Amino acid sequence: QTHGRLYHRKIWIGGSEGMRNRFDNQLEKLNNELIEMGSMIEQAIEKAISALVNNDVELAKTVIEGDEDIDHQERRIESLCMKLQQQPVAKDFRLISSALKMITDMERIGDHAADISEMTVWIYGENYVTHLNLLEEMAKEVTVMLVGSIDAFVCKNLKQAEEVIAKDDIVDDLFLKVKEEVIQMLRESDGSGEEAADLLLIAKYFERIGDHATNISEWVIYSITGKHVS
Repeated sequence: QTHGRLYHRKIWIGGSEGMRNRFDNQLEKLNNELIEMGSMIEQAIEKAISALVNNDVELAKTVIEGDEDIDHQERRIESLCMKLQQQPVAKDFRLISSALKMITDMERIGDHAADISEMTVWIYGENYVTHLNLLEEMAKEVTVMLVGSIDAFVCKNLKQAEEVIAKDDIVDDLFLKVKEEVIQMLRESDGSGEEAADLLLIAKYFERIGDHATNISEWVIYSITGKHVS
């Protein structure tokens, strides 16, 4: 069952009325398929952090297994974009090419959610003492970025895309805080070196998710303005 903020956006678009030509219908389908993929990734991130915090191996395994569904959705959108590119509507070529770039970053986000879940399985049973508040904050921020970037594409909202890019600084700051915490753990030399390394690696995955969400928003800006964000 599909949940999440992006799913509700899909229902809203699907309910629009009026006569559309074949190309417009395919563009609408592209939007809905992107929203569906985004919703799948949104759930993957939420499940990954929940599994980590609650030491829930079974939930982590569902994220790992679900990564194949995300890959399948990427291929579905790719195929749709190929069909759209065959249509004689030059003004929309930029939008379609941007969508192709976006799904590459979206697929990588799904991979990183699976990576985090694999770490959860790996460290199962360890008596880690670290509070995971910072990682929970990172998960929350990158989820907001993901949802915002896809919503910005569907709604052609330049300001929203720019706001997502600005949020990457928040994720980077959180990563630095995790890094400082890891350094402190190593200084204390209480045998927590392995825990520190695991914590830093998971934080790095979340930071990369933020980077990919930023990339998506940069492609959104390109789709709207025709300008690449430097």
